[in-house]
Amino acid sequence: MKRRSLLGAAVPVGVVAALARTGGSAHAAFPATQGINRDHGINSAGPFEIVARFDGPGPSGIAVTPGRRIFVGFPRHAINHPGATLAELRDDGLHAYPDAQWSRPSDRPVAQRLMSVHGMTTDTRGRLWCIDDGKLAGLPLAAGAAKVIGIDPATNAVFSNIVLRPGIVLPDSHMNDLRVDLTHGAAGTVYVTDSSFGMSPALVVIDIATGRQRRVLAQHPATQAERGFMAVVEGRPLVFDPPRQKPSFVWGGADGITLSPDSGTLYFCPLTSRRLYSIPTALLSDFSVTEAQLGQAVRDEGEKGVADGLATDGQGRIYTTNFEHDAIFRRNVDGSFDTMVRDPRVLSPDGIFVDGGDVYCTLGQWNRLGGLNGGHDLRVPPYYLIRFPTDPAAAVDALHVK
Repeated sequence: MKRRSLLGAAVPVGVVAALARTGGSAHAAFPATQGINRDHGINSAGPFEIVARFDGPGPSGIAVTPGRRIFVGFPRHAINHPGATLAELRDDGLHAYPDAQWSRPSDRPVAQRLMSVHGMTTDTRGRLWCIDDGKLAGLPLAAGAAKVIGIDPATNAVFSNIVLRPGIVLPDSHMNDLRVDLTHGAAGTVYVTDSSFGMSPALVVIDIATGRQRRVLAQHPATQAERGFMAVVEGRPLVFDPPRQKPSFVWGGADGITLSPDSGTLYFCPLTSRRLYSIPTALLSDFSVTEAQLGQAVRDEGEKGVADGLATDGQGRIYTTNFEHDAIFRRNVDGSFDTMVRDPRVLSPDGIFVDGGDVYCTLGQWNRLGGLNGGHDLRVPPYYLIRFPTDPAAAVDALHVK
């Protein structure tokens, strides 16, 4: 059995296993069972494999549709690259998706091509949805560039293109991630996190059938980046305190977003925060519910660490990326946490997606961008797409056979 690499070359599983240290079942914290005078928490933990290595633009969004078709987003908001912003990863490499006209730079109107795909997801019908934040590095946000795109993998055709209106998208907006709820609205409802390139984060709610849109919770603490927040990134204690200090790690308001298995609850979190929040989708999708009522319905679910991406499995367990610990954690339904993966290569874990019994995550090294490091781009390709099991196989023992 073999796994694919970025360029389509087959990579033997044995090599992948050697590259991606495996361990036993992950737990919240291993007890100190060895008499050594160093931190047990710095060791690699959890089994994972490298699905792809990317030498060009850094990856962000990730989604997997039925048949295990893998789609990856390569945004242009940090580096305005000439490659595909949305691609399908196949055995022979990356293919612009749904085609080159949509995914690569062209002279088509900005509303009719993909500018900078960030987050992506699938709905319960297996269709692919992307948030195009519309932002190209060094350029102002063009009218019509920010949009929600739905693509049917069965036909590879765009079936929904909802351009975000002025006032819904702001000049400093960073439409970051999205989830699609088919249980509310005639054709469903889209929820988008605007983490903001400035200080104007919010959630955006879109009715798919009508295109009706509204911006909500823009002043609520649940969407805001926490001023004075300190993160430890690659061993460096860094403080988010603009304008007194220029940000030196990835930061922002409402960012991570995921739905409960029944789509009844939306979970979300600011990037610059350790809190997790939730709100009933029955209220959030109802355009007659007031801002005050929405604010009162937000629930603080407690701490979850510094998370960028969020994803939920079929049991309602939430997977949270964590750039402080080069790790991916899991919040269980009882509120406890497991360490699923921890490894020095898990730099800036970003987009995350659950496909049955597997979890996919992109590693883009975003904290090493030049804009966060005095103009010095410290990223070192390759960037990775990794995969790990939701429930690692239990260890077996030949001394205890059936």
